[in-house]
Amino acid sequence: MSNGIVVREFEDRDEAAFRRLNEEWITRYFKIEAKDEESFADPRGKILEKGGRIFFAVRDGEALGCCALVAQGPGEFEVSKMAVTPSAQGLGIGQLLMESVVEAGRASGAKRLYLDTHHSLTPSPYERADVFMERVLED
Repeated sequence: MSNGIVVREFEDRDEAAFRRLNEEWITRYFKIEAKDEESFADPRGKILEKGGRIFFAVRDGEALGCCALVAQGPGEFEVSKMAVTPSAQGLGIGQLLMESVVEAGRASGAKRLYLDTHHSLTPSPYERADVFMERVLED
């Protein structure tokens, strides 16, 4: 991508950036929920060690955005914790991250990716979810 932005996977030093990026957008529009806090406190245990992956858009060593693939079952991942810091919005980082997670899902053998957003609707564990999307991945 132009502007010196590259996408890479989670590294040991990324816990604070993962929390910061997600807290920025969530607290601007909603509130931090218990499920959010669990992921922020232990992204390795709650996402990575359960078969998920976390990606960061980085420029000059600074994490500008992130997005996670959270394993939900065989061949299924939730696209989650997608955030772009306000000063970097409009640079195409969200699209780059989404393309990266779709490709990573496909490479991991996923048949279905889904996400939910906003608030107040089951089956999402988040109060703010009321829009649900999915993408079926074909071979």
